[in-house]
Amino acid sequence: MTDLMPIKEILATPTRSLILRIPWLCAAAAFAAAQPIPAAENQVTGDRLATSDGDVIIHPVNHASLILTWKDKIIYVDPVGGGNRFGTLPKPALILLTDIHGDHLNLDTLAAVANDKTVLVAPAAVAEQLAPALRKQTTVLTNGETRMVLGVSIEALPMYNTTPNRLQFHPKGRGNGYLLTLGGKRLYLSGDTEDIPEMKGLKNIDVAIVCMNLPYTMDVEQAAQAVRVFRPKVVYPYHSRGSDLEKFKKLVGDDLGIEVRLRNWYQ
Repeated sequence: MTDLMPIKEILATPTRSLILRIPWLCAAAAFAAAQPIPAAENQVTGDRLATSDGDVIIHPVNHASLILTWKDKIIYVDPVGGGNRFGTLPKPALILLTDIHGDHLNLDTLAAVANDKTVLVAPAAVAEQLAPALRKQTTVLTNGETRMVLGVSIEALPMYNTTPNRLQFHPKGRGNGYLLTLGGKRLYLSGDTEDIPEMKGLKNIDVAIVCMNLPYTMDVEQAAQAVRVFRPKVVYPYHSRGSDLEKFKKLVGDDLGIEVRLRNWYQ
């Protein structure tokens, strides 16, 4: 018996017998049986940003929480909501924390998702609230500082309120927005802020992830105006509960070549 069987004989032969009678099929069947079937869990899905060194995947989680993947790096931003929310997702190598408020910082969630190799980046006000073990794993950045962490360039940017009746929510210097450089692409995470001069002064932003909700940050008019000033190639509104995102998209417009992507941050 050779590997080449007449087609009529192949069609008439039961599958199990056919595999046993044809060596290469037998080997292929054994190889397939030995391979694990990819699970639906532990997969990070989302929009892809092509860089010079692999794609960045942008995965909304909820409100201010999101996941970025780049090469072999899993980056969590402000993970809250308990460990179960992240239970089917890969563990982070890097966690970015922006502020002390409960929708950005939850100690129980951090304890559930981090391990002893996870690196955290946070402002001092956040680091002071971490458990001692996690504090030792934390790189503290103040506004304006840049650090290379796990091969990722991270610049801490200001995030604060400017409207008089909102000043108590986010004083200048306490929290961090972040500018990440990944494979030559520049990704801006606003954190909780209004349309501050530091945001409007940004240059060459490939992706901006920008907050908007009252009374804590800014309204869609402020956010749209700021976006039209610094002109990212792509903008995602997030941290936007209660905001009219279609209005935001309309106000940004399409005359400046800015792509507004509306995604589900409130599943």
